[in-house]
Formats: sequence, C-alpha cells, structure tokens
Amino acid sequence: MPDGLRADARRNYARILAVAEEEVAAHGAGASLEQIARTAGVGSATVRRHFPTRQALLEAVSRKRIEALCSRARDLAGSGDSRNAMLEWLSDVVAYCVSARGLAAALSYDGTGADPAHENVCSAALEEAGDPLLRRAAQDGAVATGVTVADLITLIVGIALATESYPDPADRADRLFRLAVAGLSPQS
Repeated sequence: MPDGLRADARRNYARILAVAEEEVAAHGAGASLEQIARTAGVGSATVRRHFPTRQALLEAVSRKRIEALCSRARDLAGSGDSRNAMLEWLSDVVAYCVSARGLAAALSYDGTGADPAHENVCSAALEEAGDPLLRRAAQDGAVATGVTVADLITLIVGIALATESYPDPADRADRLFRLAVAGLSPQS
C-alpha cells in the first residue's frame, strides 16, 4: 500500500485491491475496471487514481506471488545442483503463472520502452531474484551461454498465455516447459 495516504484513501486502496484480486482470479487480466470500482463501492476515477494503468493493477494483485517466487529463488540459490535449482524455480514460476490468473499478463512486456516510470516491476523483481540461479547454472555449464532471465520469463509468459484455455492448463504448461528445457540445455 502506498505510504502517505489519508486513512480513507488507504481503506479505498485496500478495498479496491481485495476486489481486484477476486475479479482477476475469476476473469483473468481482462477483468473489468468498472466492475472492480462498482464492487469496491468507489468511482472508476478512484480506481484509476490508485492504479493509473491496468498493468499497475495487475502488478499490485500479483505482488504477494512475486515476493514468494523471489523468496523461493533465494532459498534455492545455495542448492547443490545449480541446474536443478534453476529448473525447480522456473517450474514454480510456470505453476504460479498458470494457477494465478493475471500473473502472466503482469509479467508481459508492455512495449513502453526504457522509461523507468513504466518499468515492469514484477518482471524486474523476478529477473533480479533469478539472476544468481542462472549465473551459477551458466558457470557450471548447465545452461547455454547467452540465456537471460528475461528470456526465460518471456518463455514462461508465452507458455502460460498459450495454455490458459486448455482443459488442464497446468499439465499442458508443464509439458511445454519440459520441451523448452530440452532446448535450453547445452548439447552433450
């Protein structure tokens, strides 16, 4: 929650965020901002004041999941097998993206360029958290050189978005992720 808000503004923010979490879970990244405002009992201008873009709303809705994934990356950073640690973390990211509607969209590249005001906070946090895992795996020769965490996040977003309409999106996403992993590993 942003600091420095009046008590009523903090309550509005919390109510909007709670309703947005439910709406995004039910309807995905395309959840209606107007419906969120109505259900929260505020005007659409209030929603837009707190969340000026849909991306800002999705990032706020996804914040707890992103924090959990970052924590998971830190936990795995000291694991014995660098390749398995990285793949376990990436598999967790895939699972979260598939199970938490809106998370893949929150991680999507939005095309706004290098303007820091438009930086994708969710992707940036995951990239920072996953970088030690990837660097260690690359140093061990377990990952092809030139692969970046941003590449891997983009791949995962694509998998999650491509499989969200399948009868069993988690199974399909896991299968596609496993196929992609075979392409990430250096040839022996």
